[in-house]
Amino acid sequence: MKVLILNGSPKPAGNTMIAINEMVKIFDDEGVETEIVQIGNKDIRGCISCGSCGQSGKCVFDDIVNELAPKLEAADGLIAASPVYYASANATLIACLDRLFYSSSFDKTMKVGASVVVARRGGCSATYDELNKYFTISGMPVASSQYWNSVHGNSPGQAEKDLEGLQTMRTLARNMTFLMKSIALGKEKYGLPEKEEHVWTHFI
Repeated sequence: MKVLILNGSPKPAGNTMIAINEMVKIFDDEGVETEIVQIGNKDIRGCISCGSCGQSGKCVFDDIVNELAPKLEAADGLIAASPVYYASANATLIACLDRLFYSSSFDKTMKVGASVVVARRGGCSATYDELNKYFTISGMPVASSQYWNSVHGNSPGQAEKDLEGLQTMRTLARNMTFLMKSIALGKEKYGLPEKEEHVWTHFI
């Protein structure tokens, strides 16, 4: 099992990484390989809807997004972790996810997704919902925990004091591991769900 973790914080050692590291401890114990990629401090522009990825199979902007695509294809799960800015995720992470999910043509069905959000106080649930939409449009089951996947902290290091939030991260990692392993067994015995040809509805 392998999980790709995208850290949307511009601070590599900030509160978002504290939340991530709490999960990594559990993944290590469960024998799950992890790779953390720092996204929040990268220069990643947004999608310009040029459509060239439909022909080339990759984004026209040849940056870290194209490097992430094969990593995601090889992974059993994806975690998108972000600090909360104005009840939304870090804009750099959103630009990355927009382009990564749109430009990569491989089937993401049954890869397990999880979003992790960190805030001083409010906006966690809105950001949590925002990030989960990348998974739910792609046939990816969403891993849950004992509470919405959030940790609280403002100044660097404060997240260490959110004991409930850290427990939520540990529970999330255990649940995600169980889900990935269960899906692997199901795929081996039953295969992936049958897919119908996509039907598009247009009203204009």
